[in-house]
Amino acid sequence: MGRRKSDRAAALKAAKKEKAIASLRNCPTSPRKMRLVADMIRGVEVEKAMFMLQHSPKEAAGRLEKLLRSALANWEAKNEGKRIEENNLIVQEIQVDSARMLKRIQAAPQGRAHRIRKRSNHVTMVVGSAVTEEVNETTEAK
Repeated sequence: MGRRKSDRAAALKAAKKEKAIASLRNCPTSPRKMRLVADMIRGVEVEKAMFMLQHSPKEAAGRLEKLLRSALANWEAKNEGKRIEENNLIVQEIQVDSARMLKRIQAAPQGRAHRIRKRSNHVTMVVGSAVTEEVNETTEAK
């Protein structure tokens, strides 16, 4: 492996250590409703995002709050001895994808039937420090 390649690999490994990922699978909420709440906290500091989720009336906010707590626990496990408050953590990425769809039938007039689609979603959240995000953007620009 060349010098540039090994330097790049070392930089990526250090950047991965600063990030923590948590995912939520097969959540029985439609992706459209989940994206409304996810867009609200994308790019926001962790403490502010937690406050926003706790005080949001939407059902999806409770699920995302639990996911954010999981991501913070994963970050603490990776970075032992560091404190969340001192590292200026933000929600770097949050991605909502559609998952399986349960198809049901609802009775309709004159012997017909309408199809009901019960949607669910997958959510992936990445939490990291704001400083790391700026460093990644400058290395990608080169």
